[in-house]
Amino acid sequence: MVASSVASPLCTWLVAACMSVSSEKDQFWKPASNFQSSKLMGRSVSRRRKAITKCNSGSLMNGSGMNSSWHTCFGFEPCEEYYKSEGLSASFSSLFAENAFSVFGFKQVPLNRRQRRMSSAAHSGKPVAVAVQPAMEATAKKKPLMRNRRVVVTGVGVVSPIGHDPDMFYNNLLEGISGISQIEAFDCSEFPSRIAGEIKEFSTNGWVAPKLSKRADKFMLYMLTAGKKALADGGITEDLLQELDKARCGVLIGSALGGMKVFHDGIEALQVSYKKLNPFCVPFATSNMGAAMLAIDLGWMGPSYSISTACATSNFCILSAANHIIRGETDMMLCGGSDSAIIPIGLGGFTACGALSQRNSDPTRASRPWDMDRDGFVIGEGSGVLLLEELEHAKKRKAKIYAEFLGGSFTSDAYHMIEPHPEGSGVVLCIEKALAQSGVKREDVNYINAHAASTPAGDLNEYQAILHCFGKNPELKINSTKSMTGHLLGAAGAVEAIATVKAIHTGWIHPNINLENPDNGLNMNVLVGSKKERLDIKVALSNSFGFGGHNSSILFAPYKNV
Repeated sequence: MVASSVASPLCTWLVAACMSVSSEKDQFWKPASNFQSSKLMGRSVSRRRKAITKCNSGSLMNGSGMNSSWHTCFGFEPCEEYYKSEGLSASFSSLFAENAFSVFGFKQVPLNRRQRRMSSAAHSGKPVAVAVQPAMEATAKKKPLMRNRRVVVTGVGVVSPIGHDPDMFYNNLLEGISGISQIEAFDCSEFPSRIAGEIKEFSTNGWVAPKLSKRADKFMLYMLTAGKKALADGGITEDLLQELDKARCGVLIGSALGGMKVFHDGIEALQVSYKKLNPFCVPFATSNMGAAMLAIDLGWMGPSYSISTACATSNFCILSAANHIIRGETDMMLCGGSDSAIIPIGLGGFTACGALSQRNSDPTRASRPWDMDRDGFVIGEGSGVLLLEELEHAKKRKAKIYAEFLGGSFTSDAYHMIEPHPEGSGVVLCIEKALAQSGVKREDVNYINAHAASTPAGDLNEYQAILHCFGKNPELKINSTKSMTGHLLGAAGAVEAIATVKAIHTGWIHPNINLENPDNGLNMNVLVGSKKERLDIKVALSNSFGFGGHNSSILFAPYKNV
């Protein structure tokens, strides 16, 4: 009986509605929802009862008569399933039959006196008043499907250990210059790992207000600076910024760890007194505040939020931002990630996990993806922001186009908090879903910017997953940006996405440095060597994975005006 009731053609909103018999003698009424007031629903029911009394009782319960008078009586049309059914009486019969499906759940309960009275009225053909919660205007209008809304990259901004200008950053990558060095921000002599991709020189002049620069955490300052640099790189001048429809522009930039330094300083101040706490301690520590402050600064009123999925954060933000454009909600999105955790609690925490390299005597050779002598990743800091734009919007303003964003995917290993799945099944699934979602043929992917963080298990698992998906492609090339920047945590994916679109734009892919003693079974024809290489990229894929088993893959290609 439950199954037959579930399969009833009666519309979902009708099943959920409360029904009462229209008679002067029976004046009971209760609202269909606890979220609506009795007065509002009473007036609504009164109007509907007046309309129903004008309807012929015989035709009301008759299928053909109902079809012609439904709109007059109720003010809306039935769903398509109703027209395929035997009519309203059949629906009522299944709804109010003995032990029928409860409108509040699956529990089978006997009908009470009131329900039996309504059931009797339905079967007798007497007029029955139906009170339906008025649909919200937003849901009443079906949103048109946005087809063929292509997304392109029109600007990039970067703050990194090897440069804060996109061209300088990528030229250093092509030359194989490492940004790994001894930590100078604090005394780390007691730590087993004392090296990092630390940013030595950084200025917010011209990008961030001086007062904010003194108060905010570095992760936020990096993000604000990279975001505004992406706008400048994309040709968004002050005048053009004022002309944009700001309701259709958004910011989606995340962080894995947020304002750790601000929060750490707050804890130290609390040891003295709560009165010593910075009033900005909590808001400036939250991972969403960088994106919020950038949106406030620009006056952009579209989607503004952050995603935090550990070291996969940036890719999650980039794909989600692109989806806002594809769905027609925005025309322009700033997206990416930012992190700055080279402080005692950050370094100590990752050291406690046993994740960091301890090659302190030779920092520039410490990050060595796929090399047999690797001993962990090197922590880094920075920010990467991409300006994504709907193609026609970009063409209208004659924007420079770096590459086209094709799509991507997220999956979970569902295996371990820190360790990757030993079979790489989550990574394979992520890549396969990314290809399917974007409509890309696997043989067209000939460049992969790998996550490859220089960890013993992670590098090999990813390599095997990539070969499983693309191993038959003779043109395939793989490299790891982290061999030079270290692991920028939540910013890694965006910085590597910038490296990927720069590779597409320039036709050069950067080397894998420190790959001197490759793991057994690696195909060195697939891995880029110690020098940059020319490559006509058809489709590029960039991977990012994070603690918790978060996997992400995003795809870019050269822009073609088709």
